[in-house]
Amino acid sequence: MLHFKSVPEDYVRQSAKCAQVALNCSRAAHAPVPRNAKLPQLAALTPKVRAFVERSAALCQPEQVHICDGSESEAAALLRLMQQQGTLRRLPQYDNCYLARTDPSDVARVESRTFICSERERDVVPAARAGQKSALGNYIAPSDYEKAMAERFPGCMRGRTMYVIPFSMGPVGSPLSKIGVEITDSPYVVYSMRVMTRIGSRVLEVLRNDEQFVRCLHAVGGSGAPAVPGWPCDPPRTIILHKPSDNEIISYGSGYGGNSLLGKKCFALRLGSVIARREGWLAEHMLIVGITDPQGRKRYIAAAFPSACGKTNLAMMTPSLPGYKVECVGDDIAWMRFDKNGVLRAINPENGFFGVAPGTSAATNPIAMATVFKNTVFTNVAETKDGGVWWEGMGPAPESLTDWKGQPWDSSKKTPAAHPNSRFCTPAAQCPMIDDAWESPEGVPISAILLGGRRPEGVPLVVEARDWAHGVFMGAAMRSEATAAAEHSGKVVMHDPFAMRPFFGYNFGEYLQHWLSMPRAGRKMPKIFHVNWFRKDQQGKFLWPGFGENSRVLDWVLRRCDEQPCHVETPLGLVPAPGALPVDGLGDINMEELFSIPKDFWIKEADSVEKYFKEEVGDDLPKQMWEQLEILRRNIQQS
Repeated sequence: MLHFKSVPEDYVRQSAKCAQVALNCSRAAHAPVPRNAKLPQLAALTPKVRAFVERSAALCQPEQVHICDGSESEAAALLRLMQQQGTLRRLPQYDNCYLARTDPSDVARVESRTFICSERERDVVPAARAGQKSALGNYIAPSDYEKAMAERFPGCMRGRTMYVIPFSMGPVGSPLSKIGVEITDSPYVVYSMRVMTRIGSRVLEVLRNDEQFVRCLHAVGGSGAPAVPGWPCDPPRTIILHKPSDNEIISYGSGYGGNSLLGKKCFALRLGSVIARREGWLAEHMLIVGITDPQGRKRYIAAAFPSACGKTNLAMMTPSLPGYKVECVGDDIAWMRFDKNGVLRAINPENGFFGVAPGTSAATNPIAMATVFKNTVFTNVAETKDGGVWWEGMGPAPESLTDWKGQPWDSSKKTPAAHPNSRFCTPAAQCPMIDDAWESPEGVPISAILLGGRRPEGVPLVVEARDWAHGVFMGAAMRSEATAAAEHSGKVVMHDPFAMRPFFGYNFGEYLQHWLSMPRAGRKMPKIFHVNWFRKDQQGKFLWPGFGENSRVLDWVLRRCDEQPCHVETPLGLVPAPGALPVDGLGDINMEELFSIPKDFWIKEADSVEKYFKEEVGDDLPKQMWEQLEILRRNIQQS
């Protein structure tokens, strides 16, 4: 139940009134649905959902309430409404595609304003950062949580429609799935949630059998005419709050991405990681792909990379090796649980792709390009004069482009036509290489887990962990160049453990302990690998071609999953033996440099990891991680 302890009494007293508003919502003359639409009435909702809706409406004071049923007619009405409001522009060059332009201050996740609430700070922030700013999570006390709500939410939806979105993370009814209800005043969010999750009446039916759900309250904020037509927001007061103890997410002031699509990073990772620890499974920032080898044997892998580090490219890979086939289960998030036979099984809790557009092209990711040009909302990309889209990396820039701010683009000014974090929001089901089992209720079996990021120097192409604890250390020690998906500037190498740095829902030391607790009698543990597609030579050129050629690395990974002796020991772990990595036809690949382990670099790397562990985790770091760091130091010194 939402906590409105600090909210003035007169707002809460209006529950009865707002219930009547909700019951009458489908009859409102200006509702974003046909007047004769048959919508679930508030009275038909389960008691807990109804209570959540009533209290939210009493607090936010919307003009009307609309309970989403997920129908095609509802989707069509939302699109018409957003075009009328100026939120979307139809792209006539494509089938049912639209362009949104956000406020320039609302373009990415706001990690600095994203908080986790608990009675104890140490539930959220490791001991080393108590009372200080942490790189592994932002803590907010319950009193400040209530104050933030009271300062923002009372009356924040006046004159707007409150949308109630019942949604399922994962296939509806799967034992691995979870249910949420998001309340929002943004039709853009409703339509995007329709793409990214399963929404509507089917989800309400599941709730009748089990009323457990995550409560998500979102408001765009802002008053008066927005700076960008159709994009109200309140950037100076934006805040994203999580209260894991109450399965609650609160978001105010932003209409974009992970700030507002609360099923994505907020539920699937921050709250999801807490629920996963509670219930004994893993909620991770990982893609899932199925790989079929030339003998017809299929295996699945999960892979954790920070945003814009090749996740979507790997998830939609066109393999260069003859006889290999790659199929996509998911491109961003994996929920993984061991089954009764000890097999780690994974589902993609999402229903769509919210991919970074810049850099995506027919050369780098032909599958993505074949996926996105129907039934898609593009946000903050450039528009061509004939009603198409363009972004950097897509190909030569056409004439007369309109940039992401709606202005004529002047290439001579060196400003990007598309925002570096511009996105496509596309149904996963229309991907040409979607895996047949992508909606399997029991999930797909995971044979290997890949970890990696952008490391321009020092880090080999692929390294296999010696054992599970070593693999967890690899994840804990991950570093990568920052990306445009967050507030940080690019080209800065940051610690990003398990690619989860912005997404931990609880103490990072306890997160590592949870991973370390996974091996048990009877469980078939996946192998863990670290990969780096981005190493450069001294001239700044990539040493490895990447993209479809990464299938050559996956070939070696799968052979190692079969325990084939195609490896050699190094100070970092196991790497391909000479000749074991197929490089035929690639030309001059400097394998020696690609797999070199510079001693000076790795001494500094170990020092950086130690400093990070001490300053950010301290006493909460499991002793196995200190042991693994000492093994790394000893191996490097002896090399």
